[in-house]
Amino acid sequence: MSEARNVLGGPLAVCSTNPMTGFFRTGCCETSADDFGSHTVCAIMTAEFLAYTREMGNDLSTPRFGFPGLKPGDRWCLCAARWKEAYEAGCAPPVILAATHQAALRIVSLDALRECAHEVGWPD
Repeated sequence: MSEARNVLGGPLAVCSTNPMTGFFRTGCCETSADDFGSHTVCAIMTAEFLAYTREMGNDLSTPRFGFPGLKPGDRWCLCAARWKEAYEAGCAPPVILAATHQAALRIVSLDALRECAHEVGWPD
């Protein structure tokens, strides 16, 4: 794994390998200049968020083209702007701070991420 850092300043933890996530499909929310969507927020999918993002034009729950489709409870590296949009709409999914890349802070405040943090018993 790279020397990427999380939003708390520590090493970036794995978000999910089942399903395999990340812009580079490494399981981590790593990013680069090629990642225009900034897939840097490690989130735990909820039914509410999956419905919201589908309504916004990004259906993450339907399997297609080798993508398994996500279900509530799955962890996924989300675009920071979509997470922020959901946060502002009151339906942001919980986040794993240790697995959320520090680049997310260019778009989302640490306070907002902490407000939605799910750290107890992780991984559960």
